[in-house]
Amino acid sequence: MSNQNGAQRRLGVTMPISETFPTKEDLESSDRLLQTLKDQGLFESEEESKRRQGYDPEIVLGKLDKMVKEFVYVVYVRKGYAEQIAKEAGGKIFTFGSYRLGVHGSGTDIDTLCVVPRYVEREDFFQVMYDMLRRRPEVTELTAVPDAFTPVITMSFSDIPIDLTFARLGLSTIPDTLDLSDDTLLRNLDDRCIRSVNGSRVTDEILRLVPNIPTFRLTLRCVKLWAQRRAVYSNMMGFLGGVAWAMLVARVCQLYPNACAATIISRFFSILHQWPWPQPVLLKPIEEGALQVRVWNPKLYQADKAHKMPIITPAYPSMCATHNVTDSTKAVMLSEFKDAAELVNRIMSQRVPWSTLFAKDDFFTRYRHYLQVIASSDSEERHLTWSGLVESRIRHLVAKLERIDNLVLAHPYIKGFSKVIKYKTTAEKEDAAHGIINAQAQEAAESAVDSADVQSMWISVYYIGLCIPVREEGSKAHRKLDLYRPKEEFTEIVKSWDKYDEQTMGIVVQHIRSSALPAEVLPAEALEDAEQKKNKRSKSGKKNAAALDARPPTKKRRGSAAQNGVASDAASVTSVTSADTPGTPSAIASPMVKSDVSTASTPVLPQA
Repeated sequence: MSNQNGAQRRLGVTMPISETFPTKEDLESSDRLLQTLKDQGLFESEEESKRRQGYDPEIVLGKLDKMVKEFVYVVYVRKGYAEQIAKEAGGKIFTFGSYRLGVHGSGTDIDTLCVVPRYVEREDFFQVMYDMLRRRPEVTELTAVPDAFTPVITMSFSDIPIDLTFARLGLSTIPDTLDLSDDTLLRNLDDRCIRSVNGSRVTDEILRLVPNIPTFRLTLRCVKLWAQRRAVYSNMMGFLGGVAWAMLVARVCQLYPNACAATIISRFFSILHQWPWPQPVLLKPIEEGALQVRVWNPKLYQADKAHKMPIITPAYPSMCATHNVTDSTKAVMLSEFKDAAELVNRIMSQRVPWSTLFAKDDFFTRYRHYLQVIASSDSEERHLTWSGLVESRIRHLVAKLERIDNLVLAHPYIKGFSKVIKYKTTAEKEDAAHGIINAQAQEAAESAVDSADVQSMWISVYYIGLCIPVREEGSKAHRKLDLYRPKEEFTEIVKSWDKYDEQTMGIVVQHIRSSALPAEVLPAEALEDAEQKKNKRSKSGKKNAAALDARPPTKKRRGSAAQNGVASDAASVTSVTSADTPGTPSAIASPMVKSDVSTASTPVLPQA
């Protein structure tokens, strides 16, 4: 491969698979791909850019950088340092992730890093800096997550989503010319600061290690859009985050250094589907380094050996960017890789439109059984923090579910569904906390919103699809699926949070049938099918199940075994008729729930 000066340079840990240059057909396919991505809204037009001059990311980043310097000054003064020293201490904002890689799109998060001198503590960041942001009128949806693996403050700044991390360096001042590529800056930093600093270092190293940056960017835009549409883009939920997808694309670019974007994408999915996991994906050999910091090493560390799909960051110290991947999320991704590889092959050989690659996921029509995790709070500010904590722990519930018998996989959806519920009675509040929303009661409460009797509840609902294996042919033996223990253990985990308040926060984990999923999560086709089935049942003289479910819930109905298809808090009883097969969940014929019965003393789901 060649760089801009024409000199040859080798990138990666192996020789390229092919150094062939693209054909005319390959270039035409790349042109069609570029046009498809533009049609999908991934590129902002000049007119759109001019219309939002006040919301330019660079302007927002400039304001943040100024705030960081002011934040450091305030902290220094409070700690008794001279005003001149406080003014000279400085601070700086760095960007990383998609924005730094050059693939940032309108409405997507900008990953930022707040770098401060040695006398500013992390607690100062989550108190002083947080309060400064809260007082800014252009800042909304402000949430602090100090207990995260990489502590972060998330916000919307002038309608631009921002993730702000923190790192304290062992320097007395932070000049505007600071370069984070110097390894000695990591000396004496704690693990959380190293992870934060490495976000920026890794991004810069990725750009240095790809043979053709424009091709890399176009390919990465395509892969990110595909991952988002197929609901496999979320590091928090156990899939892959932005930096992991970027490293995978960079590695395939290294293997085909002269190829165009269409060719790289055609190789991308087939390579990943056949990759011999857990063999790690590396962009360059791992550096040992001279500092006393931990470097990823499965031979030395048992935790590193347990990683399912290790993708290793190229900046020192090397880390695994995919430590959250579970057996279930790995199986889902491998299945998606396989399907995408077959589809891209048709796109390249039969000129099938590129738009077919970006079909929306089928998560809410794929399974017959789901777990519903509902976080609720009595205020918007409190709910942002509480729901963020619950969401960050969903993968722990998935890991616990994977350990129970007769469950092929537990498939988490990558995002939650939030809403504000108005209620007037204690019964309506209890129902809302369990995902039971009575349309008539809600409408009545909203129409009387000025009444002192009407109160608000903020809820966020997360879903996990449950894939149950096919019963062996001829077998009539009962099988048991124990959901009680994982649910109880998960509930204990989130309630052990030091800021949990039983009076203002709620958590419910319950089984729900696919037939009881709310309309807000279902695709239009599924709603149309449900409507047709409902009309067919009505014509045949059968009772309309949807009408029954719409009845105002009574105390008796709420305490029944299955209200609106939702199991009680302890557990559920299901009968299995057939189920999805591992690796091809879209082809699964899922189990059907016949009854939901449970008590705390019978925490097992018998399954026929």
